[in-house]
Amino acid sequence: MSEKIRVSLIGLGSMGNAMAHRILDQGFDLDIWNRSPKEIGDLLDKGARKAELQQSLQNDFVISMLSNDAAALEVFNEANLEKAKPGSIHINMSTLSPVASQTLAERHSKHGVGYIAAPVLGRPIAITNGKLLIVAAGAAKDIETASVVFEKVAAQYWNVGTDHSKSNLVKLGVNYNLIHALQAIGESVALVESGGVDPNTFVEILTHTAFSGSAYAGYGPMIVNRKYTPPGFSMALGLKDVKLVEDAAANLGLKLPVATVLHELFEKALVDSELKNLDWSAVAELTRQRKL
Repeated sequence: MSEKIRVSLIGLGSMGNAMAHRILDQGFDLDIWNRSPKEIGDLLDKGARKAELQQSLQNDFVISMLSNDAAALEVFNEANLEKAKPGSIHINMSTLSPVASQTLAERHSKHGVGYIAAPVLGRPIAITNGKLLIVAAGAAKDIETASVVFEKVAAQYWNVGTDHSKSNLVKLGVNYNLIHALQAIGESVALVESGGVDPNTFVEILTHTAFSGSAYAGYGPMIVNRKYTPPGFSMALGLKDVKLVEDAAANLGLKLPVATVLHELFEKALVDSELKNLDWSAVAELTRQRKL
C-alpha cells in the first residue's frame, strides 16, 4: 500500500485480538476499542492506538467482532451511528442473527454509513495464519471498496449478495455443521474407546481420506487427547450459535430434528463446573460420560 489505511477494530475477544494482530501485520494503521477494560499492551507495543468509541467511528473502515446480537446493537445504536463518519464502511465480522443483521443494515443506511455483514469462518489461529474465510453481504460498491481489507486479512471471501441476512445465515449453517462434527467425533471416539481401540489411531484412520478437512483433522485430536485449553471458541458461544440456528430455522418455517439434542448438550456442559470454561469441543465429554 502506497499510503497506509487506518482501520478501527471494535471488540477484543479471542477472535478480535487475533484480527488486531493480523491487521497490524498486514501494514494497516489500527485504532482499537473494547467494551470492557482489556490488557492490550502487546497490541500497543506493535503500533495499535487505543481510541474512544466515537474516535473509532471516524475511520474509513470499522471492523467489529462482538460476541452477540445485544452487544452489536448496543454499540452500533442510533446515537453512535449519528456521529460516525459519513461514507465510512462498517465491516461486521461477528456471528449474529439474520434479524439483527438486517436491523443494523437499516440503521447504518439511515445515517449514511456503509454496512457489510461479513461473518468469519475459522478459529483465532486461522486469522493469524492468514487462512481465515469471510462470507460477505452488502452493497456491491461497499464490498468492492472493502476488498482492500478482505484481501489482506483473509485467504478468501465470498460475496453472497445484497441481502445482509444471507451471509449470517451461511455462517450459521457452517457452524451448525461444525457442531454436528464435534458431536459425531465425540460419539465415534466414545464408541472405539469403549471397545478398547486406541482413539488416536482411530482419528488417524478417520481423517486419512474420508474426513480430511480442518474440522475433523483439527478437532479430532483435541477430543481424543482432551486438549480443550486454551479455548479457541467458548462453550457459551457454542450454545449461542445453536440458539441462533434454531431461531433462524423457525423464521423460515423449518424444524431441525437434531438441534434440540445439541441445544441440551451445550446447556448441560455450561452447568458442568469442569466443562463450562473449556473449548466448545469439550461437549464431547458428555457423550464419553454416558453409559447404559
